Amino acid sequence: MGNDKEMKITLADPAALGVFGLAMATLVASSEKLGLTEGTSGLLPWVIFLGAFAQIAACSIEFKRNNIFAATAFGAFGLFWFAVGMTWYYGYNIDQLGFAILGYLMFGIYMTYAAATINKAFLAIFIFIDLLFAALLFQIFAGGPAMLSGAMELAVAVCGFYTSAAIMLKNMAGFEVLPLGKPVLKFKKLDF
Repeated sequence: MGNDKEMKITLADPAALGVFGLAMATLVASSEKLGLTEGTSGLLPWVIFLGAFAQIAACSIEFKRNNIFAATAFGAFGLFWFAVGMTWYYGYNIDQLGFAILGYLMFGIYMTYAAATINKAFLAIFIFIDLLFAALLFQIFAGGPAMLSGAMELAVAVCGFYTSAAIMLKNMAGFEVLPLGKPVLKFKKLDF
């Protein structure tokens, strides 16, 4: 005999883990650009396991929770860190990396708009991601200083650690322990 009652499975919010993965990957990656460490081989475990795997895990759960923004963000940046890690491991053509960064800047711009409809914490992360990609493009195509992109990476990490903590504590307490900030925009339908 079948049971007429459906069993509902509740999935925990994976955003704290996904944002933590982003924060760790950008923190460790910034150390090389800021001149605190040398080379990229020591960065690989951090960008692969935290930047990539943690965000891909968060992405898959966010899809199950029907959160398209978080699923897209975590999925895209998880894949970004896989690609960056492979590029560092196998060597790379700097111009090709520049075009990949350009594509991610375009992605970042519309994700920044979407983040503005969620909260100020995610908005801050995406603003610094956009500035990071712009600084990387300046570094790659115009010989700009690595220190600038390192500083933007560090800013992404700091915002990411804060946001991860705020999300985790909010889910544990049932209320905002650390403020995430209200959305600054609302979607509006455009009539053409």
